[in-house]
Amino acid sequence: MTRPPHAPADHPDIPPRRIGVLVANLGTPDATDYWSMRRYLNEFLSDKRVIDLPRWKWQPILQGIILTKRPFSSGANYRSIWNNEANESPLMTITKEQVAGLRERAEALWGDRVMVDFCMRYGNPSTASVVERMVKAGCDRILFLPLYPQYAGATSATANDQFFRALMDQKWQPSARTVAPYFDRPDYIAALAGSVERALGGSQPAKLVASYHGMPKRYLLEGDPYHCQCQKTSRLLCERLGWDRDRIDTTFQSVFGKEEWLRPYTVEHVAELAKRGITRIAVISPAFSADCVETLEEIQGEIREAFIHAGGEEFTYIPCLNAEAAHLDMLTALIGENLGGWI
Repeated sequence: MTRPPHAPADHPDIPPRRIGVLVANLGTPDATDYWSMRRYLNEFLSDKRVIDLPRWKWQPILQGIILTKRPFSSGANYRSIWNNEANESPLMTITKEQVAGLRERAEALWGDRVMVDFCMRYGNPSTASVVERMVKAGCDRILFLPLYPQYAGATSATANDQFFRALMDQKWQPSARTVAPYFDRPDYIAALAGSVERALGGSQPAKLVASYHGMPKRYLLEGDPYHCQCQKTSRLLCERLGWDRDRIDTTFQSVFGKEEWLRPYTVEHVAELAKRGITRIAVISPAFSADCVETLEEIQGEIREAFIHAGGEEFTYIPCLNAEAAHLDMLTALIGENLGGWI
């Protein structure tokens, strides 16, 4: 902390100028008990970017039916994958590892001029609390990086919304930039392909199923580019691997409610593959930057079981990029490019 030159003795100290890099992920409950799960699900499912029904119609259903029952089943799912040693979800553990790796790389490149931290769109640490911490640390410029390779209103946009809301509360508002989707970056595709090759050890399954988080089909028709960016991710991955295009199938998981979502649904598709005699498949999740309940519990539980029950024999899950060196190197390059003119 320093007092500006020529300032009066009672002038508040001002921290040295720094640049903040704020990495954002979806979020996680603080614990797996009923009330922790209810708080988390209430925040998540009350987001108009996630469920865009009129409040008068949706909130009675959410508060009266869904949040009475769903915290029990969601809590059980989280308990099945919970990091008991650290008492946190795997998403939290992995995000901390990612940020530690990014901090190490940022310090090597830019010294203490850049502060790297993370927040969660839902749950803790909240976006507002981390923005506040960065501002107090002297960050007068903040680069906001949602950890979603493909853009969707319910992921990238709502994370950006929350970041902008946090800026509204700052007396001395920092300059801000947001990072665009990076699904078609060659180094991202190379990192994905490398994870496939390591997991499969040089062999090729009959099918590689690229399972992306789903969303209502209506959002696509209203202009959301997510579906197109997922399709392009799969195509670029296939080209990088040097495989025939029909070797990779693009599917969507985590369907919620009665509305039609993007198809094909992963859980139905893998069962159909098994019924057609395709008994060796691998599944990858290119929309997730870190393994979470959707990958560790849904894919390796419900989706695996659907495949085996329908006659499948060999099911290989390929982990998310997590804190792999190639992933962190790619993110560091992405950050560096977006800091252009600031550093």
